[in-house]
Amino acid sequence: MDGYEDKRRSFLRKLGFTLGATLTASSLISANIVTPSQEMNISPDQKAFMNMYEKWMDEFIEVIRIQKIDPENQENNKNIVLLSDRAKKWATKLHDYMKDDNFARYYMIASERMTLEI
Repeated sequence: MDGYEDKRRSFLRKLGFTLGATLTASSLISANIVTPSQEMNISPDQKAFMNMYEKWMDEFIEVIRIQKIDPENQENNKNIVLLSDRAKKWATKLHDYMKDDNFARYYMIASERMTLEI
């Protein structure tokens, strides 16, 4: 296995939390997630969570882009760890919200951008 493949695997391990949450969401909802998010009823608390999550996701997408271009970028690698640590803090809340099918669909639609980057 070459150095690139080792770095790639290491990066993907760091993303494990995010990928795990995405996989959990996909197992909780049906394959039909084509409903536009504006038609989904989610609570004000869930909406606030999603606003926070989408801002976090924008930051995470940027570190993914940098990682693809410059895997040795130490500052970016630190940002990956910091963003992952932030996500761990709200993991329990996400898990609880994912029990709601409308929220799970909303989450999956919003997360699609990040999934495409990975």
